[in-house]
Amino acid sequence: MAKGLQGFSWTMLLLFCAIQEMGAWAMHTAVESPGLGQPGDPALLAGGRVKRGWVWNQFFVVEEYTGTEPLYVGKIHSDSDEGDGSIKYTISGEGAGTIFLIDEITGDIHATERLDREQKTFYTLRAQARDRQTDQLLEPESEFIIKVQDINDSEPRFLEGPYIGSVAELSPVGTSVMQVMASDADDPTYGSSARVVYSVLEGEQHFTVDSKTGVIRTAVADLDRETQDRYEVVIRATDMAGQLGGLSGSTTVTIVVTDVNDNPPRFPQKMYQFSIVETAPVGTAIGRVKAEDSDVGENTDMTYQVKDEEGVEMFKVTTDSNTQEAVISVQKPLDYESKKVHTVVVEALNKFVDPRFVDLGTFRDQTIVRVSVLDVDEPPEFRPPSNLMEVQEDAHVGSVVGIVTALDPDTANHPVRYAIDRSTDTERIFDIDANTGAIVTGKVLDRETAGWHNITVLAMEADNHSQVSRASLRIRILDVNDNPPELATPYEAAVCEDAKPGQLIQTISVVDRDEPQSGHRFYFTLAPEATNNHHFSLLDIKDNTAAVHTQRVGFNRQEQDVYLLPILVVDSGPPALSSTGTLTIRICGCDSNGAIQSCNSTAYVVSATLSPGALIALLVCILILVVLVLLILTLKRHHKSHLTSEDDEDMRDNVIKYNDEGGGEQDTEAYDMSALRSLYDFSEIKGGDGGGGPGEGVPSGNPASELHALPQWVQSPDLDFSVFRDYICKKVEQADEDLSVPPYDSFQTYAFEGSDSPVPSLSSINTWSSGSEQDFSYLGVWGPRFRQLAALYAGRRGEEDSEES
Repeated sequence: MAKGLQGFSWTMLLLFCAIQEMGAWAMHTAVESPGLGQPGDPALLAGGRVKRGWVWNQFFVVEEYTGTEPLYVGKIHSDSDEGDGSIKYTISGEGAGTIFLIDEITGDIHATERLDREQKTFYTLRAQARDRQTDQLLEPESEFIIKVQDINDSEPRFLEGPYIGSVAELSPVGTSVMQVMASDADDPTYGSSARVVYSVLEGEQHFTVDSKTGVIRTAVADLDRETQDRYEVVIRATDMAGQLGGLSGSTTVTIVVTDVNDNPPRFPQKMYQFSIVETAPVGTAIGRVKAEDSDVGENTDMTYQVKDEEGVEMFKVTTDSNTQEAVISVQKPLDYESKKVHTVVVEALNKFVDPRFVDLGTFRDQTIVRVSVLDVDEPPEFRPPSNLMEVQEDAHVGSVVGIVTALDPDTANHPVRYAIDRSTDTERIFDIDANTGAIVTGKVLDRETAGWHNITVLAMEADNHSQVSRASLRIRILDVNDNPPELATPYEAAVCEDAKPGQLIQTISVVDRDEPQSGHRFYFTLAPEATNNHHFSLLDIKDNTAAVHTQRVGFNRQEQDVYLLPILVVDSGPPALSSTGTLTIRICGCDSNGAIQSCNSTAYVVSATLSPGALIALLVCILILVVLVLLILTLKRHHKSHLTSEDDEDMRDNVIKYNDEGGGEQDTEAYDMSALRSLYDFSEIKGGDGGGGPGEGVPSGNPASELHALPQWVQSPDLDFSVFRDYICKKVEQADEDLSVPPYDSFQTYAFEGSDSPVPSLSSINTWSSGSEQDFSYLGVWGPRFRQLAALYAGRRGEEDSEES
């Protein structure tokens, strides 16, 4: 290929040389520039001679020049050039000065770089002719083009690869698979460099390609996906129309053979065996079988069906859409005692059949499935399965309602025992004979209380109570006429004093709890005790209602304001039952239009009384108020007791650790002595405070001797702190016994400071001089911290002065 390319390049060079010679001849031909010679044009010379313009033709340069010398492109020349070197030629534009150089004197243009037409097909430049001395333009600037001449240096390329196509198996010869296209970067308008033809390098046994269009087609008609499902075909594209020396490129095309339904389903086995217990419920899966199909996708979708009549009745076949398996399940209850083995013919057929391949054979297959029924111990079965019984509501206790029968279906035929599920008959209204299954009444029945009873009867084997069958039984209670009719409501009517005879007062209706099959029929009449009544009459309307009318002219409320009319109601039986109801008729005062204005005082009282619901609501409100008052009193009492207990515990809270000095005289809240002082009357103690020296009259070892460190105005030999000591000891004992409070490890009172110190006191307060000899006014100038102390001793001095006086 390289040698062919080199020969072709030399051919093109020879052709180019011929073209160059023609161009040189043309350039020396005078050509008048367009637009020259117009009146007033500066190009016009004196004497009317027209100045000649540029002389050149279109330039061409061959691409991929590999010579060592610059490649001659052409010459630009002005007809005003006399060859004395006074004109300077220059060029500008694309590649000027870099790719293209010009001889300023001769106008020869050379290409200094290797050009590639596939990157740039032409260059646009502008030529100028200037006076070498004055650098003025002698010719108007003109534009010219240098075209890059193409050579066959680019091979065809398949830019859209990789290619993947598909074709259905068993497609006829010449079936189009896909199209491939190669692109050649050479100039399609110049020669045959870009003219591409296609051919098959690999895979020509099964596929062909159109040399011009690149369409790939099948070469055989027996492509079988089950044998080979894909082919790798190599397609070659050659330029120069496939001639010698042309360049070529290739690509690999993957052709996938798609599936068609050309294979029927086939069962791997001609017989399958399964077993199942006879107690398996309807819908239980027995087993699965599957027919194999060499196709793929939807061509493997199958449906299964049972072909024999016996199998259709007893078994059902469904298709698992995920696995394409036939699922055989029970359609009717099985019975080992009736039939031990069932034979089922299962057929598989494709869901989607291609009519083009029907002649290949039948697209279905059959297999035999043998189902063995396993015997199990079954519970008794109720026969017949009737679940409705009837009994009269007046039946005596122990009357037979009906008999249920159950048999053991097993060949052993064990005896059966009966019972009633008491969760369905909690009141034990019915009983059953355990041996015979006779259901009898256990209590008196009442249809008006319960017209239907639903019970569950149990049947079990006598020697195996775990084998139990259940049957629901509905018992209907038949009605008998055992309830008399009654007035629908306690009727009350009002009639005006000036009522006229025959005036309708009230319409009466009755109710009866019985429900005779022929319907109700009631008869109305006045009770025997009202036969002598001349005030009102009763009319039976014959539609189970009656009407009450007045029989006299006018009534007098002063004589009698209330009438009680007894009414006898009788039903149609059998037997006929009756009851007597009373109609209360009140005599009222009416206006001229017949509107009732007022009735007797009793009516007013009745209307003014509260209803039972209102009375109950009032009592509930009163009860709530009482409870609230009691709750408030209880909370107050509890609060008082809590406060008292807190007061008792205040002393305990004041017993603190003596491990700090406090805040000085200004800290008056660190400790409150009022709680302890309130329990002791200091007025009694101060009775002996008359002075005396420290320790005077106090025996050695007495606790009172510890008081000598206190200020003189507090110390007294008559003070007895046993009260405080006893109180604190009592509180300590209570704290020790009470486990709910935190321990107090140290107790210290502020009534005394403690034992003597070996260091003498530096305080001026503890002095033997009398208060009159001391002046504590200077404490006031020490600042706010000593004002309280100054006031204290100032007050003490005032008391001493008063005592002396």
